[in-house]
Amino acid sequence: MKTRRVTFDNGRGEQLSARLDLPLRDQPLAYAVFAHCFTCSKNLTAAVHVSRTLVEHGWAVLRFDFTGLGDSEGEFADTHFSSNVEDLIGACRWLAEHHASPQLLVGHSLGGAAVLRAAASLQSVAAVATLAAPARPDHILALLEDHIETVEREGEAAVNLAGRRFTIKRSFLDDLRAHEMQAAIGDLRRALLVLHAPGDTVVGVDNAAEIFTAAKHPKSFVSLDGADHLLSRPADARFAANVIAAWAERFLPASDDSTSVSDDVTAWGPQRGFTTELTVGEHSVIADEPREMGGEDRGPSPYGLLLGSLGACTVMTLRMYAERKGWPLDQAICHLRHAKVHAADCEACGEQDNPKAKVDRIDRRIELRGELDATQRARLLEIADRCPVHRTLSAGNIAIVTEPV
Repeated sequence: MKTRRVTFDNGRGEQLSARLDLPLRDQPLAYAVFAHCFTCSKNLTAAVHVSRTLVEHGWAVLRFDFTGLGDSEGEFADTHFSSNVEDLIGACRWLAEHHASPQLLVGHSLGGAAVLRAAASLQSVAAVATLAAPARPDHILALLEDHIETVEREGEAAVNLAGRRFTIKRSFLDDLRAHEMQAAIGDLRRALLVLHAPGDTVVGVDNAAEIFTAAKHPKSFVSLDGADHLLSRPADARFAANVIAAWAERFLPASDDSTSVSDDVTAWGPQRGFTTELTVGEHSVIADEPREMGGEDRGPSPYGLLLGSLGACTVMTLRMYAERKGWPLDQAICHLRHAKVHAADCEACGEQDNPKAKVDRIDRRIELRGELDATQRARLLEIADRCPVHRTLSAGNIAIVTEPV
């Protein structure tokens, strides 16, 4: 393993200290970001062992100190849960600009709540893992109960946490109370792994149950039997990281040199008419034909679904590219239409040697909203042609193999 010391801006003019742990091989399997627990640092035993174990599995891991902690700049007294989320997003932005967008977030304790909140703003993230995380940020108030009255009355108070002295302000308490996590967890739309010790005396295991219940599939729970809240035994931290590595790898996009398998799709044919039920992984979709074609128009047509796939993939690709570049793309809108046209009328199509032949043509108009300059807009239109579905449709080498069941 090799480790690089790096710094990045937290978006508020302060430099945060980080370590990027990399595997010795040239290309990491993927990138991950680790968020530490309340008042801890990137050098906590658990953070170090989780990061290094993930690196052994081929991951590159960025672990950093939140504002005002460890080697990072800023005053802890001026931070709160929202600023932690901003710091986390800043870490992911730095990683995207200098290496690659992270596909895994791992958060310990309050850092676990932070990754649950931040994931919605990070399109590249495919999986989220929490370690001993509270279901609600205001769970931290239990650690401060002897000082809350003073903070409320005087605006701030000095408290001792984990043997160190910190100043807590009223704004910190107010921010903790303002975050409603249930909706954020329910809308996560990422694979979730919840790891928690049944005997955790700081953040009870009932928090894991609350997170797991609020989340939608795919989700998993792993019990860290015998571990304490801080995962202070290296063996417990390494076990957790081994589980995370094995679990998260299945949610990574397939590399270009491997066989890619998409979601399983099953189409349930109707007894009459054209209305067809599709199951796509965990989701259900209805397909139909318009009334003028003899259908009941209860869902998009098969070609409508095809255009929808291309449109969705185009917009997602543009969003990911713009975020990696830090470009001000507010919204990408893709308008598509399919038609059968004569080859002679389609310069981009084949079969020109037979002008009477008809070919499939998809017209795609892309609307880019935001303060983008001409160069950025031109580049985004080029990137649209690189979306995976576009490449699949235009490759001309699709093999459809039919066999009986």
